[in-house]
Amino acid sequence: MEPSFFCVSNLFISFGGIKALQDINFTMEKGEIFSVIGPNGAGKTTLFNCISGLYRPDQGNISFKDTSIEKKTPDAIARLGIARTFQNIELFSQMNTMENIMLGRHIHMNTGLFSGMTMWGRKSFAAKEEIYHREKVEKIIDFLELVNVRDKLVGGLPYGTQKLIELGRALALEPDLLLLDEPCAGMNSEEKQDMIFWIKDIQDDLGISILLIEHDMKMVMDISSRVLAINFGKPVTLGFPEDVQQNPEVLKAYIGEEE
Repeated sequence: MEPSFFCVSNLFISFGGIKALQDINFTMEKGEIFSVIGPNGAGKTTLFNCISGLYRPDQGNISFKDTSIEKKTPDAIARLGIARTFQNIELFSQMNTMENIMLGRHIHMNTGLFSGMTMWGRKSFAAKEEIYHREKVEKIIDFLELVNVRDKLVGGLPYGTQKLIELGRALALEPDLLLLDEPCAGMNSEEKQDMIFWIKDIQDDLGISILLIEHDMKMVMDISSRVLAINFGKPVTLGFPEDVQQNPEVLKAYIGEEE
């Protein structure tokens, strides 16, 4: 049997007496948009932190392309082909768009500090490598239609544009799996529609698989192939969007959050 593209098995993690995740299980196929939903405090970002190496689970296995990653460091996981965005924008406000996205190329660079100091001409190895990676970033800027803010400091740009730049930085890693942690949080309806457009283009045009956390149920239902609902760190249901949306426990969790 062919191994799953991405698999989480029997995942547990606790912080003191708080059981943040309990027996989380799901698989993803290559090219899929898979969403994880749940009310605030359900454990969604904790799950992402386990996958990206920021947390080490107490129990369970996370495998990516048949490689166990639950004990690997964040940089090692990134090198395998997993990138992520964060719920809160994590950009350098005093750097421009190009410079922020260029930071995503770091795992592909061979030039170190001392060899970089020898970049005196365009024929040096360091200079050629810089040009190569800038060309890669230029393609991302064109893809996300960020040309008009290419050289602008990101701190002065609209919130929705900053979220798009953070997405571009994640794409600069050339991932096979992209983790999006509430990409539409804080956006207005027009910005949300634009983000949905980009996510679908990333799947269709770039062939990148996407694992998504999002509170906007309409967005989740529109773009997801399958959905996992969790609450209080426990799985509630896993299935097709229309089935998960009608699940009584899912409805209760969301209604309870709104009251």
